[in-house]
Amino acid sequence: MKIIGVTGGIGSGKSLICRVFALLNVPVYNADLWARELTNSDPTIMDGLKQLMGETIYNKGVLDRSLMADFVFRDKSLLAKVNQLIHPQVYHHFNNWCNRHNHCHYVLHESAVIFESNGSRYFESVVTVSAPPDLRISRVLEREGMTREKALAVISNQLSEKARIARADYVIVNDETRLVIPQVLKLHQLFCSRNDEEIII
Repeated sequence: MKIIGVTGGIGSGKSLICRVFALLNVPVYNADLWARELTNSDPTIMDGLKQLMGETIYNKGVLDRSLMADFVFRDKSLLAKVNQLIHPQVYHHFNNWCNRHNHCHYVLHESAVIFESNGSRYFESVVTVSAPPDLRISRVLEREGMTREKALAVISNQLSEKARIARADYVIVNDETRLVIPQVLKLHQLFCSRNDEEIII
């Protein structure tokens, strides 16, 4: 079974692309959603976050994400410590999830920070979803509670589009001018083949 990473900056549309793969019966592990789940259930993560930011970071057993964002905003080095605490636990959870899908040709691991967390070593290939910055921001501004300032802050903490593309094995362009389904189908055919070199895209 091949393990493929799918990444992309905020507003790139990686979740949309993964939904298309899911329609092809490809199992998709959403690392960002599972990370949220694990921060409220995994003892290692919970104890670690309390040590970093104090007991009040949890309110009735639920992580106060707004308070954590304030901590990280005041201390940029804290973000790396939080990531070092959460990401290994997420990958451990992902490995167990993969064992339940080892009958498939391949599975996808969707995460915004595959390269930032040095996670690319876990995958046979990494696909990045790319879109122009202005389009990404306009998409993000449609989300509830999001402002342009918040969107730009998130983008500034992520790898640049140029660097992400340079490090990826494959790129899906989601700029609303190029059709994404044909791009997904070509990669699906590629990942289902026994030898990645059998299909040229």
